[in-house]
Amino acid sequence: MYELKGVKIGYALTGSYCTFSKAFEQAEKLVELGAELIPIMSENAVSTSTRFGTYDENIKRLKDISGREVICTIADAEPIGPKNMTDLMIVAPCTSNTANKLAMSITDTAVTMAVKSHLRKGKPVLLAIASNDSLMGSAKGIGMLFGCKNYYFVPMEQDNIKDKPSSLVADFSMLPQSAIAALDGKQIRPIIR
Repeated sequence: MYELKGVKIGYALTGSYCTFSKAFEQAEKLVELGAELIPIMSENAVSTSTRFGTYDENIKRLKDISGREVICTIADAEPIGPKNMTDLMIVAPCTSNTANKLAMSITDTAVTMAVKSHLRKGKPVLLAIASNDSLMGSAKGIGMLFGCKNYYFVPMEQDNIKDKPSSLVADFSMLPQSAIAALDGKQIRPIIR
């Protein structure tokens, strides 16, 4: 696989806690491929402990993978664009809540600020959607992002049609190749399988 040697990637986590293990696994893969990660977590991600791990464990894991302190405030995320800190911004997992905020240009978390700041340089943003309501009220905002310049998606699928008929989850194993495609200005298809 193509190496990402020297590519500066903002790697942001939002509150789909059940997918954190997959997000960490892919962060490790990106580092193995030579990427430099700038870790970012939403305020909820850095302050909520769940059955999938404590917030301390999650912060430490991302810090250990990236070798950097985790950005977790709006003020600390704002310089990302002006200081040209990233070539690509990845939000993995990206909740439907965060996707809808991005669609409406709402900046109220470290992650939404990181994306907005990164976008001011016209660089790609890759979203790994993971949410139980992606095909209900949140579908409109996600659909808006499909048509927005510089937004790309990790291919996704309905993960449990019977019990969660409105849920979509990115195929995290496709994150590295989706990152490479986004850097080339391409979207891997199908987006939803």
